[in-house]
Amino acid sequence: MRKALEGVRVLDMTHVQSGPSCTQILAWLGADVVKIEAPSGDITRKQLRDLPDVDSLYFTMLNCNKRSITLNMKSARGKELFTEMVKDFDILAENFGPGAIDRMGFSWEKLQEINPRLIYASIKGFGDGPYTHFKAYEVVAQAMGGSMATTGFEDGPPLATGSQIGDSGTGMHTVAGILAALYQREHTGRGQRVTVAMQHAVLNLCRVKLRDQQRLAHGPLNEYPNEEFGDEVPRSGNASGGGQPGWAVRCAPGGPNDYIYVIVQPVGWEPIAKLIGRPELIDDPEWSTPEARLNKLDKMFQLIEDWSVNHGKWDVLAMLNEHNIPCGPILSTKEIIEDASLADNEIVVKVDHPERGEFTTVGMPIKLSDSPAEVRRSPLLGEHNNEIYGSELGVSEQELAELKANGVI
Repeated sequence: MRKALEGVRVLDMTHVQSGPSCTQILAWLGADVVKIEAPSGDITRKQLRDLPDVDSLYFTMLNCNKRSITLNMKSARGKELFTEMVKDFDILAENFGPGAIDRMGFSWEKLQEINPRLIYASIKGFGDGPYTHFKAYEVVAQAMGGSMATTGFEDGPPLATGSQIGDSGTGMHTVAGILAALYQREHTGRGQRVTVAMQHAVLNLCRVKLRDQQRLAHGPLNEYPNEEFGDEVPRSGNASGGGQPGWAVRCAPGGPNDYIYVIVQPVGWEPIAKLIGRPELIDDPEWSTPEARLNKLDKMFQLIEDWSVNHGKWDVLAMLNEHNIPCGPILSTKEIIEDASLADNEIVVKVDHPERGEFTTVGMPIKLSDSPAEVRRSPLLGEHNNEIYGSELGVSEQELAELKANGVI
């Protein structure tokens, strides 16, 4: 069956995580993604290796379904080959530092001359302004995008989230921009720039905290468990901060992830009170309404924890779900990688690799009914040099050998 992006060609000049996470989604959607690497390869091929002399999981889990070619963009012939490829591709994606592609001799204006239909997608750390040339990494983006200031407990330091909202979060935003540009090109015939800053993507994911910053002007945030409020949104532990209070309560046997997150909706109070053995609180005016409970959320969740700590989290899950109470056990990475339902949904998948053997990776999170994704392994370094330079660009075998000997590929 035809894939959603079949026929779309992507020149992938991205590296590390933010860019590769974007182009991997495009590949899973059916685009032909050709990863251009320096002859030494993407740095993540060697980073965080768990096995010697093979591509790391860091690389393999972000570069599935792609083809790989090597190219020295500093060489004259390398620039010529790149120019020839740009003519035949729909998308160019990169996440180098600001101005890096320009310094290679390929400004946006130059790229438009070569291929007016080209969509040129760039991921940067920051937008225009005083931060433009700052180096950006995952947690730097979290720090400057509102996430760290609002993550953690009130009496503790700002914390990073384990979710890669700076890198992969930005990659997903870039996918949206690329797809919009592809759609618009159907009407205009022209390509365009797509630029996403990591700081901006993190802030977009933290918009509810900007909501609460403005609500502070009108008084304390009653949905937060904090006793005191200043002029900025505080860290509030595991509080949901939304219209329905929530918290992670401990379960037996008391391990680091023996918790379950519980949301207390108005309709859920009666069954919860019965489950925890406190039915008298159902009609008690000090507890019976959401408004009455709002100023003692810590005490409310302590009552629930006094009950849940005597049961395993899966038993608590079953009992709460029996009464349609929103909740979810805290799943460890080990539990996730072994979860049969995630495997059945092909979001945790096993992939064979010719050098490292079988590995587990995260599959396609976006499900299309007419074009399901097939997760294939990441490419070896330069695996498709002959295929792309030889068969597609018409470079002779003799020149290919010379290019390799001269460090051009």
